[in-house]
Amino acid sequence: MNILIVGPSWVGDMVMAQTLFECLKQRHPQCEIDVLAPEWSRPILERMPQVRRALSFPLGHGALELATRRRIGKSLAGQYDQAILLPNSLKSALVPFFAGIPKRTGWRGEFRYGLLNDVRKLDKERHPLMIERFMALAHEPGAELPRPYPRPSLQIDPQSREAALAKFGLVLDRPVLALCPGAEFGEAKRWPSEHYAQVAEAKIREGWQVWLFGSKNDHAVGEEIRGRLIPGLREESTNLSGETSLAEAIDLLSCADSVVSNDSGLMHVAAALNRPLVAVYGSTSPGFTPPLADQVEVVRLGIECSPCFDRTCRFGHYNCLRQLLPQPVNEALQRLQGSPVEVQ
Repeated sequence: MNILIVGPSWVGDMVMAQTLFECLKQRHPQCEIDVLAPEWSRPILERMPQVRRALSFPLGHGALELATRRRIGKSLAGQYDQAILLPNSLKSALVPFFAGIPKRTGWRGEFRYGLLNDVRKLDKERHPLMIERFMALAHEPGAELPRPYPRPSLQIDPQSREAALAKFGLVLDRPVLALCPGAEFGEAKRWPSEHYAQVAEAKIREGWQVWLFGSKNDHAVGEEIRGRLIPGLREESTNLSGETSLAEAIDLLSCADSVVSNDSGLMHVAAALNRPLVAVYGSTSPGFTPPLADQVEVVRLGIECSPCFDRTCRFGHYNCLRQLLPQPVNEALQRLQGSPVEVQ
């Protein structure tokens, strides 16, 4: 049985999609799973043993380009028994339709009747977690999801990790605190840089080193965090934001002894690497997309107006994050240090 997954467009969602892949392997041990997704996701998919192939999808988020979707669909004709669509958009249903895949499964979305022939109606109360909504597509409609739920688990090649360490001149002679201060979603997910700097200072004074991770868009905030450290401490931090590829970031994150992250894609990557993780939530909720790992501490204030799920604060104050001071994060890190996790 060959199954084509049309993958999501965000790092965290792609990590969580591994729960679906594992459910499919549990139900159909001999099935082969290919994932059609943006090229940036290849490093994630290549670290998932359930996935046979990552198929690069060349169109950007939101682009229709009907002729290109038809061409891609025709190139996949006759290769798959089922397609499972994780996005709810009409556009995401076009390639499986043009490929003539016999069974095309997905949640009811943007007028996809006809494009899908196995259309599911989502009960949000029954499946409040995103992973439940992914996993349910591996089962018959209305079926109970088997517990315990699988968790994402990215596999690291030691040689690839050593190459990344050598490339950036990083040495594991002291414990590593990884900070992930960015969030592509928007400002309402970003814990203030001055708070991150205080957490970094505390760990450096304990003899740790600090690595900052993120995209090119996060490089400036990484420099701002480092700039708040006094000389002598600043040199114990390294801003990798925008310097690494996603593959290198994944490999280097696997070296971290602890991670502090906003609710972001890298938070889910750290959880899938089984790193001790402090997840800072503001405008969003761990009740929908929690980090899935054993050693996780979620820190949030839960003020009256959160979670709002807005990209920018409608009141302009961002108090759900600004009033969340470093102390509870430092305390969470101390609790996690009681159970060190070995680099695998």
